[in-house]
Amino acid sequence: MKTSFLMTPGPTQVPPRVSLAMAQEIIHHRQPAFGNILKNVSEKLQKVFQTQNDVLIFPGAGTGAMEGAVVNFFSPGDKVVFGVIGEFGDRWAKIAEIFGLQPIRLGGEWGKAVTARDIDLLLSSDAGKGVKGVFITHNETSTGVYSDLESIGEVCRKHNVLFLVDAVSSLLAIDCKTDAWGVDVVITASQKALMTPPGLCFFSVSPKAWEYNKAAKCPRYYWDLASALKSLKKPMPENPYTPAVTLIFGLNEALDMIMTEGLDQIFTRHLKLSKMFRTGVETLGLELFVKDEKIASPAVTSIMIPEGIEAGKITGFFRNNGIVIAGGQAQLKGKVIRVGHLGYVDAFDISNTIITLGRAFKSQGKVLNVEAAVAKAWEVYDRD
Repeated sequence: MKTSFLMTPGPTQVPPRVSLAMAQEIIHHRQPAFGNILKNVSEKLQKVFQTQNDVLIFPGAGTGAMEGAVVNFFSPGDKVVFGVIGEFGDRWAKIAEIFGLQPIRLGGEWGKAVTARDIDLLLSSDAGKGVKGVFITHNETSTGVYSDLESIGEVCRKHNVLFLVDAVSSLLAIDCKTDAWGVDVVITASQKALMTPPGLCFFSVSPKAWEYNKAAKCPRYYWDLASALKSLKKPMPENPYTPAVTLIFGLNEALDMIMTEGLDQIFTRHLKLSKMFRTGVETLGLELFVKDEKIASPAVTSIMIPEGIEAGKITGFFRNNGIVIAGGQAQLKGKVIRVGHLGYVDAFDISNTIITLGRAFKSQGKVLNVEAAVAKAWEVYDRD
């Protein structure tokens, strides 16, 4: 029987060749063979991050990277800004509170973006005096909204504050020009567009951020990025602690796939699949949670659940038919369903998801025009 196919915002489907790479014999992490792999992976990651900065690899989840980005660059009492456009922006602010920082939450209306103008107005006001850093969620998987990093980067440089970005679900799905846009710290994780199982997280750190690191007083041990950099800079690169060797085997293979396809082609593919799926959803007669195309995520789409339909039964129908999608989080629980279209996914997966969506609603008595939706979705895909 066919196993479940992941159409969630993460984890995402893992290519067979990545799985095979992880099946190879384990090696010790302090021997030259692993050091060579680590060096190779680190150099490929720089290309993916579009940066000259060293990219540090840790075993851990995206939330761990969020904590690492707080404790490595700030001290208790520091005033920082968080753009909150959903669950994960608020989570990052909560982490900062735990470590004694003073977070200012900007935004808060789910489904709307925090803009460069919003940040500029805050930093120019009395409330913004003394702010040391701005934290932005690039792509908010709880809502399906993404942020304009380029314009926000200009504002952060104008006010000379550190610019930190959660790119856990956006890196490779959405363009992120780390150096060109002045992003000082970028974090991401393996289980999204990097097409690797959960368990790895990554940090890109600018020279400006390393200066902040020298003065930061938040306690840290495991998440000490300076220690990780010291290990990476050894003649034979290492991790400071035991790394996830098998996952790095898989990541190395996934990065080869990414290099072959090319970054621009990957960004285009994600945008095309997003437009295809959104078109199909609207043609079905369903309502998109994020209606503004300018901020609609190329990585995940949230769909409003109409009155009389149970969201849990929709996700359950999908699961029983071999596809996994996600329900809503926090204030959107029971109100939306979320479909990821990032990583190892193609147009046929999108088409199948639209068909299954129609069947799922039909199972609750709501008949939708699936044939028209699929035809229109393919029309948009072929046109773009």
